[in-house]
Amino acid sequence: MNNIFISELSKRRTYYGLDKNITVSQELIQKLVESAAIYTPSAFNSQSARVAVLFGGHHENLWDIVKETLRKTVPADAFPKTEEKINSFAAGAGTVLYFEEMTIIEGLQEKFPLYRDNFPVWSLESNGMLQLSVWVALETEGLGASLQHYNPLIDEEVKKHWNFPASWKLLAEMPFGNPVAAPDPKETMPASERVYVFK
Repeated sequence: MNNIFISELSKRRTYYGLDKNITVSQELIQKLVESAAIYTPSAFNSQSARVAVLFGGHHENLWDIVKETLRKTVPADAFPKTEEKINSFAAGAGTVLYFEEMTIIEGLQEKFPLYRDNFPVWSLESNGMLQLSVWVALETEGLGASLQHYNPLIDEEVKKHWNFPASWKLLAEMPFGNPVAAPDPKETMPASERVYVFK
């Protein structure tokens, strides 16, 4: 099948081995993230997603926060392996943080009480679409990335460090950089076991 979107989507993989030697400018990465945020759909056009792109020292500060937070909870004998994993993320060129602005969701819940229980679900769906859009966009530029979830352990420290609003709910962290190691093999179920077509 000759479809540009599906072709690019098929190349998206999880890369853990990263370094900072990227040939893509920070300005282009910023534009990619901004475009993904603009064009990703959201329920009731709520546009509740918030994104922070961390480069340089900001990127490294994030993973220092993760490391020191986990040091308090992970058993000492298991921490070296955890530290190695965190260091692999810090070795990248940057991190994208994904949030939801909860005041928007709460406002919609009040305005449309019939759909009250759905708005948090819909916001997660929209944020997931945004995450995938950014991930594929980075991949098309030759960058590797992975999706991490150290929230809610790091939430308060992250908000405090970068002065993010208390109403922002952290959902995921996406370290990215130049891929220096091949991704792990990926097994996929046949489409016939997952997609059902009725004609």
